[in-house]
Amino acid sequence: MSEDKQLDEIKRRMLEKMISQSLKPNILQNGVVNILTDANFDQAISSVNLPVLVDFWAEWCIPCKMMAPIIDTLAREYSGRAYFAKINTDQNRRTQSRFGITGIPNFIVIKNGQQAGQAIGSVGRQGIENLIRPHLIT
Repeated sequence: MSEDKQLDEIKRRMLEKMISQSLKPNILQNGVVNILTDANFDQAISSVNLPVLVDFWAEWCIPCKMMAPIIDTLAREYSGRAYFAKINTDQNRRTQSRFGITGIPNFIVIKNGQQAGQAIGSVGRQGIENLIRPHLIT
């Protein structure tokens, strides 16, 4: 293969890769608390450039239910600056295990696909804001 053909092939592959990455669907929506599962978790956190606050919760957890309205409000207030999501630990054991979740509610900030912060328990609005603020893109 000549150098020109090799260069053209490299350009073509790079262009295909760039196009496929730009077309990767973003399953997280701004301004709402998104529902994540074991099946969509990796795609969700890898397809965004904003931090994601993930609320690990369970239906039977009273402190989780107390935190839910706070998370809903913050999702609206931080729209465009961070995504908010929740994952039911009883129904999504693989992700729960992956992050070593042993107590709920458990809030993890994921930035650039990596865990960047964590708060455990009913930490209130201030606790969640203290957790997410350092990771916001200014």
